[in-house]
Amino acid sequence: MLKFLTILLILNFYNPAFSTPKDKIISQMKLTNILRFNFIQKINNNNENGFCIIKYPKKIFCEYVGSKKKIIVSNGKSLVIKIKKNGNYYIYPLKNTPLDLLLDKDYLISKIITLEARDIDDQFLNFKIFENNYEINIFFDKKNFNLVGWQTKDIYQNLNITFISSLKINEKIDNKIFKLPVND
Repeated sequence: MLKFLTILLILNFYNPAFSTPKDKIISQMKLTNILRFNFIQKINNNNENGFCIIKYPKKIFCEYVGSKKKIIVSNGKSLVIKIKKNGNYYIYPLKNTPLDLLLDKDYLISKIITLEARDIDDQFLNFKIFENNYEINIFFDKKNFNLVGWQTKDIYQNLNITFISSLKINEKIDNKIFKLPVND
């Protein structure tokens, strides 16, 4: 009888059918080290698009298409925005941007654990985070539990909405892309 109860307890503990959507999102995030995706970004009323690669923790490379040909790179400490068209070059401490939190997988998991998910149109799950004068909304697909975007409001109250598509997880990448660009 004891053997039967032990087996039943083990099976129930490991049974994914009893996992909540939040548990599935957390499990998916724990297994994710690299994200590659296309994006559409809306800042206030301006739309831009391109592709990004995120490598946890805190590294990102984004290349925008269009007239400005902007590149954003973080090596985990600094964030550089370089506009190829006019050669402008901006560098910020990553810790002074909402990306500092968005690119920290362990931080996001710890917040998701404590937050209640909000169901949006029976398609997405949303978690709202308030931290360091930032408001961050993270959105996950309710069917596959993948990240589908985020919305931030920075200390200047600029609304930034990023929509993700064509997501690929844990593909091999060249780490050289996270080397900060220099002024040409």
